[in-house]
Amino acid sequence: MTGAPFRLSVAAIATSTALISSPAFAQSAKIDAADTAWMIGATSLVLMMTIPGLALFYAGMVRKKNVLATMAQCMAATFLVSVLWAIVGYSLTFTGNGVYIGTLERMFLYGMTLDSISPLAKTIPESLFMVYQMTFAVITVALVAGSVADRLRFSAFLLFCAFWLLLVYVPIAHWVWGGGFLGTYGVIDFAGGLVVHLNAGIAGLVAAYVVGKRRGYGTENLAPYDLTLAVIGTGLLWVGWFGFNAGSALASSPLATSAFIATHFGAAAAALSWSLAEWVKNGRASALGAISGAVAGLVAITPAAGFVGPRSALGIGFIAGIFCYWMVTKFKAMFGYDDSLDAFGVHGAGGTIGALLTGVCARFAINPIFGDGKPVGGLDGHWGQVGNQLVGILCAWGFALVGTIVILKIVDVTTGIRVTEEHEVEGLDITQHGEEAYNLES
Repeated sequence: MTGAPFRLSVAAIATSTALISSPAFAQSAKIDAADTAWMIGATSLVLMMTIPGLALFYAGMVRKKNVLATMAQCMAATFLVSVLWAIVGYSLTFTGNGVYIGTLERMFLYGMTLDSISPLAKTIPESLFMVYQMTFAVITVALVAGSVADRLRFSAFLLFCAFWLLLVYVPIAHWVWGGGFLGTYGVIDFAGGLVVHLNAGIAGLVAAYVVGKRRGYGTENLAPYDLTLAVIGTGLLWVGWFGFNAGSALASSPLATSAFIATHFGAAAAALSWSLAEWVKNGRASALGAISGAVAGLVAITPAAGFVGPRSALGIGFIAGIFCYWMVTKFKAMFGYDDSLDAFGVHGAGGTIGALLTGVCARFAINPIFGDGKPVGGLDGHWGQVGNQLVGILCAWGFALVGTIVILKIVDVTTGIRVTEEHEVEGLDITQHGEEAYNLES
């Protein structure tokens, strides 16, 4: 399924690709107060996903001596990516008609006025669309840190963030959402299952191999210090995800409501199936398993949220929970890599299965504007969409894998990637930041 509907951001297509291409619509497009208000709220929710959501989620799963350092990485991703996005990231992702990359038309946000409107979001200010997309870039970069928690130099993380954002995230986002070749080919990704989660998960897997295992992995107790933080973080992620998925409708609309509902049911079904799988294997269900399953479901439903109803969302979530549980408990053991916080097992695997199942479950009836009257996914009778999704998955896998390897090698030569053994034993809070999360002597 190719043609005009795929030349624009999948999220933006919800505002009608056919109408966007018409001169009459171009003349009548104007900023809508309700859509603007909704998107300000959605943007705030997505930003909350990184700080404090992901920060608490990740910090709760590391050891006490690395809690503050883990939070610092999430904070660093937020401020560094935000600055780079304003300077050049947004422009390279969402301007121009390049097949592989955008232009420098909006470098330093040049030419963006209070009332300018992006071609991809016709009823909100372009500046709001810009900052909404910035929050996606922020959390994508931050997610990668989970795979190499407990052992990564802070200076290396900062350098990695800058290179990876511009050389990996921006091109893939442009390919799918900014008018690049994957969107034109027919790949659909409503809110970032491929662009965000699969992309970050593959980078995390590569980083885990390049950086190496934690000291004591497999022989020492590396159990989480405070899972209550992780549970709270999961709650914030779950709520924030409504901005992530429902906000990708780019309007206060029935489509946003549908994506909101699909998001919740996908997360709930995955939390249930992960817990059931754990219960069958271990005779009990853990809190860590439940929150991991919930995040896996949120990841998997993300590319499909604007294309499926609640029944398909339940199915996608249930499958994702079991699949990601197997990836975390079996696949990782088979290949022996140390993905500290399972960024690949949850985000890489969940993004992959979610992108593929989107090709199966996407329905014209859910998002009638998108298909321009044509069937969308397999359940609509268009099984070729599964092939389109597979092409997108393979392109993202390959590009993220190679790009991350090259970037990590550059970072290693420049600053060194990994802390010394002595610093790893002492903990990153003290050695990287000169602070402690918990000063129990005061």
